[in-house]
Amino acid sequence: MSTLTLAIVIVFCIGYLFIAIESVTKINKAAIALLMLVATWTLFMISPDSYLPTAIGEQLAAVVSEVIERHLGSTSTTLFFLMGAMTIVELVDQNGGFNFVRDVMHTHSKRGLLWRITFMTFFLSAILDNLTTSIVMIMILRKLVSDHKDRIIYASLVIIAANSGGAFSPIGDVTTIMLWNKGVITALGVISELLIPSIVSMVIPAYVLSLTLKGSLTFTAEQAQTVQASDLTATQRKVIFFLGVGGLIFVPIFKSITHLPPFVGILLVLGVLWTVTEVFYAHLKEPEEKGAMQKRVSQMLSRIDMSTILFFLGILMAVACLETIGVLTMLGQGLNETFDGNHYLITGIIGMLSSIVDNVPLVAGCMGMYPVAPTGDMAVNGIFWQLLAYCAGVGGSMLIIGSAAGVVVMGLEKITFGWYMRHISWIAFVGYIAGILCYWVEKTYIF
Repeated sequence: MSTLTLAIVIVFCIGYLFIAIESVTKINKAAIALLMLVATWTLFMISPDSYLPTAIGEQLAAVVSEVIERHLGSTSTTLFFLMGAMTIVELVDQNGGFNFVRDVMHTHSKRGLLWRITFMTFFLSAILDNLTTSIVMIMILRKLVSDHKDRIIYASLVIIAANSGGAFSPIGDVTTIMLWNKGVITALGVISELLIPSIVSMVIPAYVLSLTLKGSLTFTAEQAQTVQASDLTATQRKVIFFLGVGGLIFVPIFKSITHLPPFVGILLVLGVLWTVTEVFYAHLKEPEEKGAMQKRVSQMLSRIDMSTILFFLGILMAVACLETIGVLTMLGQGLNETFDGNHYLITGIIGMLSSIVDNVPLVAGCMGMYPVAPTGDMAVNGIFWQLLAYCAGVGGSMLIIGSAAGVVVMGLEKITFGWYMRHISWIAFVGYIAGILCYWVEKTYIF
């Protein structure tokens, strides 16, 4: 490893440390992430030809710009997907679309609510995706739990359940979508063999967290009013709900038909929902007096949490720099040599790393580094590829910034990195290891 590469890695680690101690420094994590982005790529420009052989002379600016713009394009697809999904869910929520879902989950028992939240999140994330599901469930939780201390426990479990649910579904997580599109796993194979390990990785943390919740929930008048208040008729609210949630379910179908990135499907759904709600509100009598203007998409877009979006931008682009200088590939090769091809250990460690850096470049690096074999662990639906899908997805739950679901919940509920590490990380780790052991039992005695 060259001195420049080591310097970039050190800068990344320092930035990561400051993100981890945000609750101590009181510096917004988005600011640190943006500084990481600038610092890593500025160091990269000291000697770009060390990593990009064609970045010399007059071609230097063009070659580097092409690489950065490629990574920025990939990052932007995630950002636009996030903004679109957040707006859709907020629109459905503000117009009473989640009322009946809230009623189904309504219970005065804190533990009862925990299990309902857990399983609904788990299966929704397999149908939608873990990011969108997390946003939906946080909106519902705000209707059901007024105490923030209790709500962040539920919210932490939403992260774990969403990542576990996304791991066994070919469309539930970005990494499983990547592996599925690459052809190294099949839909039937990953569902049949990863379903039980994914459930185990969710149920154990849920049980441990349920022991910390005692007593009953109380509902404030303000919560009831928020749920009931609406300017639209019951039929119009149902239309918005089915267009919103049905549209989110349609996104992976749209992707498979058109082969366009998922964010295009999200923008399609947002455009349709925006048009329909504009028509509904245009026919209201005196909509300004009823507060309807605050429930239109144009107003909701102005309330998007830009700090979360900028944090995503900074952290993903900083990781992209690590990918460009080859650190992630070197790490994968080192793991392979150190553990002599033990794929349970290799994928297990990759999963733990995915809680530190973004799992997308990690999985992309593994796909490029390890060739598909006709038979054995590296074959289609082999142990390595299925474990990679599980570990990269579930492993992200061990730290709150280890997954898209964690980052968005962190922003929405203002959960600090330190609190999550102290109270949740070890619980998620226990569930993660239990799932791997469950998969080993399956492969040894069943499949």
